[in-house]
Amino acid sequence: MSVLDKEFNIAGKNVKTKWLGVTIVVLGLLGAYMTQFLSSCNTAGGGADAAGGTTLTLSIDDLVPADLFLGTANTFSVFGGGAGITNSGTLTKIVGDIGTTGIPGMITGFHDPVNVYTETGANIGEVTGSVYTAPPLPGTLTSYAVSFAVGADALIIYNKLVAITGGTDPGASQLGGKTLSPGVYKSDSGAFLLTGADLTLDGKGNPDSIFVFQMASSLTVGAPGAPRSVILTNGAQAKNVFWQVGSAATINGAGGGTFVGTLISKAGATISTAGNTTITKINGRIIGLFASVTMVNTVFNDPTVIPDPVVIIVPLPLTHITLSGTSNAGVSPYDITAVLTGLGYINANNNGGHVAATLTGLGYMDIVNNGAALTSTLTGDGYMGINNSGGVVTITNTGNGVMMITNTGTGALTVSNTSQANITLTASGAAANTYTWGAPDTLNVSVVCAGGICTATPQ
Repeated sequence: MSVLDKEFNIAGKNVKTKWLGVTIVVLGLLGAYMTQFLSSCNTAGGGADAAGGTTLTLSIDDLVPADLFLGTANTFSVFGGGAGITNSGTLTKIVGDIGTTGIPGMITGFHDPVNVYTETGANIGEVTGSVYTAPPLPGTLTSYAVSFAVGADALIIYNKLVAITGGTDPGASQLGGKTLSPGVYKSDSGAFLLTGADLTLDGKGNPDSIFVFQMASSLTVGAPGAPRSVILTNGAQAKNVFWQVGSAATINGAGGGTFVGTLISKAGATISTAGNTTITKINGRIIGLFASVTMVNTVFNDPTVIPDPVVIIVPLPLTHITLSGTSNAGVSPYDITAVLTGLGYINANNNGGHVAATLTGLGYMDIVNNGAALTSTLTGDGYMGINNSGGVVTITNTGNGVMMITNTGTGALTVSNTSQANITLTASGAAANTYTWGAPDTLNVSVVCAGGICTATPQ
């Protein structure tokens, strides 16, 4: 997870800006998983940790299936990191959940029992479970917390798979045509191929037998016009087969075949190729830690590994409100008054009158103002996104949260900041934009002025 720190001078004051490669909304609900996720990132390659400690090592002989339980990822068939999931074709069906830590627009070609995600007549994929994303709606803070936890738990298992020692190459990094016993198999070249013939996994009569495949780079299953499958015999079970892929996976680009197990890749996966109508079957799950998963006419069967319950703890009541204002422009009191004091999400879309928004909790508030005046106050540690193409905007921040402000309108925008918030102000309209700050000496502030007049001064 890359973090780039920059310092520049505004009106004689050094201002430090933080740009995150992955946008992180700082919420109390996600604190524990954030710590866990960042800690895991330090050893994602299986090497020494950031403090110079020893590399984690595990023995396949000491592992039981419960050691590789995926936690919140247990019910997920597909996870697309922060980059999303794309489906092409009308034959795709996913039994289980799918998700991304990105916005809902990063899920395309799917529908679950409640919502539709950018489906067209040629791209329709059924999800029997739920789709989890970040806000805005239909994504919520709750669904984002689940997605974030899935990524963190999957990364932990990825690191465990990397750490298993004693792996051998069954034959020039080629798995096609092999019959393998339980154990750990590591590609000498860094990339495994499963081409030419199918792969058979023999459980030797033990339903708890574990198969682990390690590769530093890629996995390729099938060749042009020749899909390949993984066949289970003598008690071997899909829930106990694991694929640790250091870069990307390509599964049966020609369509067809059956892939088995839990595949966790750092650079995503591609299943089949656009235009193929032959169904590719996945008995397990595909998880892209930091990249997207793309599929064409693919059927995923039940991904459940171990039937233990997965508990998501939500410490505070959640509020999810969508507000719209279309009349009484310029009239006080405000047409929309949005107040969020707990942990939740409010979407306010103003096309006519005035909006007054106050965020005092850890929640997430998204405001689109195409109408008259907007008055916004952030006193808590939550997230407030403001996109203004309308009238006058007045913003006051006394909290320590995150504010993303875009002003493309002609009305004046005034920001007053007296605390330690992370604030990004982008102005491209013809308006006058004024930003002032108070006592704190260190602020994470970015002011980008591509139009109008921008003034940034200390109070």
